[in-house]
Amino acid sequence: MDRKELIKKYIEFYKSKKHKEIINFSLVPENDPTVLFTTAGMHPLVPFLLGEKHPLGNRLCNVQRCIRTGDIDEVGDSYHHTFFEMLGNWSLGGYFKKEAIEYSLEFLTKVLKIPIEKLAITCFKGDENAPRDEEAAKIWMSLNIPKERIIFLPKEDNWWGPAGLTGPCGPCTEIFYWKPKNKSTPKIFDPKDKNWVELGNNVLMEYTKDNKNNFIIAEQKNIDFGGGVERILTVLNKLEDNYLTDCWQPIIKEIEKTSKREYKTNEKAIRIIADHIKASVFIIGDGVTPSNIERGYVLRRLIRRAIRYGKILDMKNFTKKVAESVFEIYYEYKHLNKTKILEELEKEEKRFLETLENGIKEFEKLIKNRKELNGKDIFLLYQSYGFPFEMTKELTLEKNIRIDEEGYISELKKHQELSRTSSAGVFKSGLADHSEATTKLHTATHLLNAALKEILCDESIHQKGSNITSERTRFDFAFPRKLTNEEINKIEDFVNKIIKEKVPVVREEMSIEEAKKQRASGVFEHKYTSKVSIYIIGNYSKEICSGPHVNNTSELGHFKITKEEASSAGVRRIKAILE
Repeated sequence: MDRKELIKKYIEFYKSKKHKEIINFSLVPENDPTVLFTTAGMHPLVPFLLGEKHPLGNRLCNVQRCIRTGDIDEVGDSYHHTFFEMLGNWSLGGYFKKEAIEYSLEFLTKVLKIPIEKLAITCFKGDENAPRDEEAAKIWMSLNIPKERIIFLPKEDNWWGPAGLTGPCGPCTEIFYWKPKNKSTPKIFDPKDKNWVELGNNVLMEYTKDNKNNFIIAEQKNIDFGGGVERILTVLNKLEDNYLTDCWQPIIKEIEKTSKREYKTNEKAIRIIADHIKASVFIIGDGVTPSNIERGYVLRRLIRRAIRYGKILDMKNFTKKVAESVFEIYYEYKHLNKTKILEELEKEEKRFLETLENGIKEFEKLIKNRKELNGKDIFLLYQSYGFPFEMTKELTLEKNIRIDEEGYISELKKHQELSRTSSAGVFKSGLADHSEATTKLHTATHLLNAALKEILCDESIHQKGSNITSERTRFDFAFPRKLTNEEINKIEDFVNKIIKEKVPVVREEMSIEEAKKQRASGVFEHKYTSKVSIYIIGNYSKEICSGPHVNNTSELGHFKITKEEASSAGVRRIKAILE
């Protein structure tokens, strides 16, 4: 079975169970700074998991493009990926554990014909916050999964959420597959055995965590299933290596051709190049460019890591060639701007090769009259010049110089800990935590958008992005010049006038055609399905949005712009607070 057939069968199956298909969202989360990228299909649905009514009802399904950055250093084995597609289905306060588990098993065993005797299950072990999930285990056993192949695991393995500091959360029940062809399936499931591969996970959101760290039974119980396309395809094709599926083979073959090396003798390097170039194509495709901060930094790291491994295989000027094969596989992703993506890859490759040359010069300086490189020196080459440890090792071996490998690992760990600490503040709140402060700023952002059009007398002004935390809103918009102090004051006054008028904030559902007729604005209109939510604030603002919002502008307080600056060419950025 190929990728397209698997996705088609999945969507058709869940449609037969009365689910509506939703669109495949951008990798850059809208109005949510809690994560850098869309990490799962549920991410864009957080407002609806929190109780907002979805225009298409309470049964949804889709295939979603995802990026997970936590596994970058793991890429190189047979199953870790930075970019992947996730099959997802949701119940928003509709069916719960019984139907969710039944649907999952029916799809895998009846539609995909996976033998039930090759499956095993994990359930939540229970702790002081929530009891052992005997209910899920009993449902699995009633469907002929033997007791010996059901294991109870603790919270770190079998619990999800909440997405922010508070909100919906609950136990997980994961489905595993025994992958070896030449070994019979063990009677007893051992989740530590690497031969068991996770196929999918049902999150059973039956609790809500409040701001006092209490876990209470949720008013709206949700189901969130996610299953990796790449892993399921590997199983269906009786393979033990994800990179042998049609999600990867055109890319692998292009790398083999360009490098004149065989995959089977250079697996790690070729997998890393294939994974990182594919992820980079999709990240650039959703509007990110290489830089030294946040998403741009992740992108730069991926491209440069691919180039470093390309160098090991004696590949030069190869990123564009390899990227071409990504478009061949994912031809249905019409938003991918091929010219722009290839241009960014070429620019970054050229820039990095120049950096590498400078690094070689620095290396020559460091080793002058020395017999050993210490950990700090090796880390400097890695951090400032992009030298992988393997490259430094190779160069020092040629010069007969010892290296302090333990010292390097110690420096690397220190850096990683600092990175985690510094990024914690970036991800501590946002739309996902649904806090009162964030909700207010979300509504204030709609008013800011309306004020910009009114005061600058330009209806063509449109949002280029926003980032809302509980402390402030950050709003990017297309405009060719710096705003004057007088304009900034007038924008503030306009927003505060609407707040003082105590205007109701009204939500309506309508078709996308009706929304356009009513001149509702939206950031990414091509994303929307047949029905959308519109938030209307008097005669001032009418925007397509999934919330959350206050009920009346009088709840907002005093609006103040703290900064106005350039974001990029032709794009201005405003930061604002509510006092």
